[in-house]
Amino acid sequence: MDVRKTYKLYVGGAFPRSESGRSYVVNDAKGKFLANASQASRKDARDAVVAARKAFGGWSTRTAYNRGQVLYRIAEVMEGRHEQFSAEVASSEGLSISKARAVVDASIDRWVWYAGWADKLAQVVGSSNPVAGPYFDFSLPEATGVVALLAPQDSSLLGLTSVIAPAIVSGNTAVVVTSFERPLPAVTLGEVMATSDVPGGVVNILTGSATEVGPWLASHADVNAIDLAGISDHEEATALEAAAAENLKRVRRPAVEDWTENPGLSRLTQYLELKTVWHPIGV
Repeated sequence: MDVRKTYKLYVGGAFPRSESGRSYVVNDAKGKFLANASQASRKDARDAVVAARKAFGGWSTRTAYNRGQVLYRIAEVMEGRHEQFSAEVASSEGLSISKARAVVDASIDRWVWYAGWADKLAQVVGSSNPVAGPYFDFSLPEATGVVALLAPQDSSLLGLTSVIAPAIVSGNTAVVVTSFERPLPAVTLGEVMATSDVPGGVVNILTGSATEVGPWLASHADVNAIDLAGISDHEEATALEAAAAENLKRVRRPAVEDWTENPGLSRLTQYLELKTVWHPIGV
């Protein structure tokens, strides 16, 4: 007899059910029942932000080299669960198993690619500034803080990876709202996070509706940036952007993106602040 899996949220390194007790039916691409997933509420989003803020201090002060190692470890654990990810991507997106394996391979490669940027961001984004005085002046990149990510709705794993990895590699912590219709690969990714040296709270995964949870994250005063990749409606995105303006959040507007293409440095620099420091010459 099959043992049915219970799909839960991933918050603060634990796997709680939604505090509302709600769940919803997840079907495959052909409309066949796959599972019941927890449906996150406003309270779950608030709990996830609290967990992300608590983890931010420790994660952002780790060495860049160590953060790169952690991201590389995520790729290693994903490799070990390749078949599970392939099966879930195939059923969620209606792909053949060979195409699903290619998606998983690309997702693993993307984690490795972003891991390599961890200790290179300071050289690429930072600078030495010319000044008219007896001191050196430098611009150094710093993490923005807590980042809310409304994940792509059509790409259950590759798109999800493409928004999470660049956010956390530079020291930010993340609250992620998954694809509503295709959440299962994201839940499995949460299990990978829990067993791959990622500190609890660095990544928090909420299954449910971005339309429902998004406004609470956009208006939350302790969220520093928000990515609207999963919002396709222009009016809805504009409303979220207006809500985010209350505490001057950084906002990445939704765009039609081909997730098979690497997003590159644009997402990395979106979640960075530049700090200017000076040092007297000869001291």
